[in-house]
Amino acid sequence: MESGRELIERLNTSDETSKIEAKRGSAIDRSIMETICAFSNEPGLEGGSIILGVERKEHTLFPSYEVTGVNNPDKLQSDLASQCAGSFNQAIRPEIEVESINGLNILKIYVPELPASQKPVYFKHEGLPKGAYRRIGPTDQRCTEDDLLLFFNHNETFDSALVTDTSWEDIDENAIETYRSLRAKVNPYAEELNFTDQELLISLGCMKKVAGKPHLTYAGLLVFGSRMAQRRLMPAVRLDYIRVPGNEWVSDPENRFTTIDMRGPLPVLLQRAYNAIADDLPKGFLLPEGQLQAESIGLPGRVLREALVNALMHRSYRANQPTQIIRYGNRIEIINPGFSLKPEDHLGEPGSEQRNPFIAAIFHETNLAETKGSGIRTMRKLMEQAGMAPPTYESSHSNNQFTARLLLHHFLSEEDLKWLDLFKQFDLSENQKKALVFAREVGAIDNATYRQLSGFDGNKASNELRALRDNELLELKGKGRATYYIPGTLLSTKASNNSQNIEHGSPNVLPSTLPSMLLPTFPTGVTNLPASDNEPVKDTNEPPTQDNEPALGELTNQLPNDLQEIIHKMGKRKFSKGDTADVIVQLCTWKPLKLREIAEILGRTSEKHLLHRYITPLRKEGRLQYTEPDMPNHPDQAYKAS
Repeated sequence: MESGRELIERLNTSDETSKIEAKRGSAIDRSIMETICAFSNEPGLEGGSIILGVERKEHTLFPSYEVTGVNNPDKLQSDLASQCAGSFNQAIRPEIEVESINGLNILKIYVPELPASQKPVYFKHEGLPKGAYRRIGPTDQRCTEDDLLLFFNHNETFDSALVTDTSWEDIDENAIETYRSLRAKVNPYAEELNFTDQELLISLGCMKKVAGKPHLTYAGLLVFGSRMAQRRLMPAVRLDYIRVPGNEWVSDPENRFTTIDMRGPLPVLLQRAYNAIADDLPKGFLLPEGQLQAESIGLPGRVLREALVNALMHRSYRANQPTQIIRYGNRIEIINPGFSLKPEDHLGEPGSEQRNPFIAAIFHETNLAETKGSGIRTMRKLMEQAGMAPPTYESSHSNNQFTARLLLHHFLSEEDLKWLDLFKQFDLSENQKKALVFAREVGAIDNATYRQLSGFDGNKASNELRALRDNELLELKGKGRATYYIPGTLLSTKASNNSQNIEHGSPNVLPSTLPSMLLPTFPTGVTNLPASDNEPVKDTNEPPTQDNEPALGELTNQLPNDLQEIIHKMGKRKFSKGDTADVIVQLCTWKPLKLREIAEILGRTSEKHLLHRYITPLRKEGRLQYTEPDMPNHPDQAYKAS
């Protein structure tokens, strides 16, 4: 076990991670036991450490973890051992040590990962899957049905389950011909090509016979089912291609976005989606000096295909939501139901965790995809060869969602290098330069994204991001696990100062020809958009009211008469929780409102209580949406009615 000083040094370097957790340690509470459960269960983590008697000090220039000590280490050890022995379906035996630092006692707890045969551990009074936890990044997440696939060797996965209300009439015969054609190109002597159509589907796990009658499995419905059958049995499972003009959602209600809703057999759907997106992409050719053959420039076609294959093959078909592909002017975002079964830190490494093994096998046998876990690595390599930014990914366990982003412009192009030359005094590394361009294009960057851009571990990524922050090139936002960075003072210098500063050779400005910070805001008309594990963290240094932003006291006077009457009634009698929630939705229908504005209008003194009792449930129910869904901790975050 590492020493306490080493653990605290790690905390101050990289904050809490998948392998280390800090707690105040006044008592052995539920959160500590959830972390122990998660460390015991998480596959491949090899356990983790908890340190009690340490707190994160936020109200300092550079927030850091400091030793505060525990008052009764003997009692804490006894309570911990007792709860570990009796709270779970089987006893857990963590290693516990007391260490003194600067005269204060801390408690170090190392929880080893259990053998696969003993997983999952769960709170015995809650059962499975609710009572089991996994360690996802620095958080403890309740297990879902998909998670249980990691612990049990299920013979029946979701895609192999029978769809009883199906028959042979629900088959698209063209899909069978498409499969036979693709399979023959890979192996013209494959024995299944000699099977009848029914025998073929049964051999692929796409059909089963019950009482002599054929019925499709979910794999069969998705790979070979007709569009009519899919609409009837899985109405929300489709692919939506949304085209947005510019780099953010357009506020003009007459020109917001266009969308193409697609469904059909997966191999056919894949080709249709690829063609629709490829037709929209900017195209061009480059003839290098001394060469006779021109090179195609732009997003490599294979990268787009791999991204689409991953989305269709690995998405959760349990979730009744569409896969959304949002095409901005400068990027493509693919938002998929179903978190990654593979930890984010391991994306791109060999080995594949399959949520839909029968669908994956069909994609593999037809050469539409590989099953060795090298798809993401291939995408990164192809994007690098094309001089473009590597794809970035975000997996949200609690929201059951996976997002992939592809920037469409060439990374560190001649224009980018000219812009970066303004900051040459800072002696930036190549990866820091990429981070600044990424933050300029997307509007923000966090540690996970920097790791994907650079290939660094969490500690190295944190150090390089902090260096950019110290030079005021990036600005720190959020706290703890919700930390992210936005363009800082030097990147956000007003365009009006640019010409004067550039004339004097100042490198500390952003050229006026470059776009301002791009943070997309999603319109009401699009559902199932990205969300985050974390609600916005209130900035303790509230910015002053802008000239175009009314003071809080003026908001109530600006309300329509009917809303003013409702607020007046709320002051005279007690509203139920449901009535109060309805009022909040009406307020956010009137105009997007920040948390502090809603609290002021309702006369609530506790924003935290308002957030957890009303705002978060309304957002999860789909009645409220973020105005900045890509960055929940954005300082200007507000809520609008769906």
